[in-house]
Amino acid sequence: MKTLILVRHAKSSWSEPGLSDFDRPLNDRGVRDAPRMGKRFKEKEITPDRLVSSTAKRAIDTCKIIAEVIGYPVSSIISNRNLYHAEEDQLLTIVQQLKEPDDVVMLFGHNPGFTDFANRLMNIHIDNIPTCGIVACTLPVDKWDAVSWGCGKLLFFDFPKQGA
Repeated sequence: MKTLILVRHAKSSWSEPGLSDFDRPLNDRGVRDAPRMGKRFKEKEITPDRLVSSTAKRAIDTCKIIAEVIGYPVSSIISNRNLYHAEEDQLLTIVQQLKEPDDVVMLFGHNPGFTDFANRLMNIHIDNIPTCGIVACTLPVDKWDAVSWGCGKLLFFDFPKQGA
């Protein structure tokens, strides 16, 4: 059994129009929401074996903040540029290429790919994973390369305003 946790990056800043989308930092709300969501995730008592993040600044910063809150070593985070604005089929390939023996993996990335991927992986309908939203599922497989569309079962879906 595998567990996959999808975390959309926290709210990013648009205050510097000259910055590329890739380089946009977190805004004040994002900096506030990420540790709160990390704390809520930690309360679920799920211990990830691996954290893998998009290399976009807002995603890797969200990942580092949550890693610190849950006690995961920031130096062990894996960056994967392919997560940056990946579409659902790309995300399935990324998941199928995750390393064994990791059983619980958190991916940090972007919409609309994450929402589309979650819906198709679990045959559910989430309108939108909000910024800093977390969607977790179990996958009834022994190896990541066996993950297929529709095989996931939703564990939980949480986001900052849900707990407000």
